[in-house]
Amino acid sequence: MELKWTSKALSDLARLYEFLAAVNKTAAARTVQAITSAPSTLFPNPRIGEQLDEFSPREVRRILVGSYEMRYEIQQSTIYVLRVWHTREER
Repeated sequence: MELKWTSKALSDLARLYEFLAAVNKTAAARTVQAITSAPSTLFPNPRIGEQLDEFSPREVRRILVGSYEMRYEIQQSTIYVLRVWHTREER
């Protein structure tokens, strides 16, 4: 399996980092690192995340990384990270 981050997901990471860094840069870096390493847990079982039926027929799923939701899509042998946000955000 291959992992790819979409431009929106990368923008989400930058936005989350900037928001957290205003208060604590160390915590911001630690949070972004936890989020970016989380998809590696999908390699042995990419379908472990909850499937989101509203995106059918696409195979879009979600996992929680602490207080953050990560949505990803499986296409053949590639996992695309689509979006990332804090679960308290209005989405």
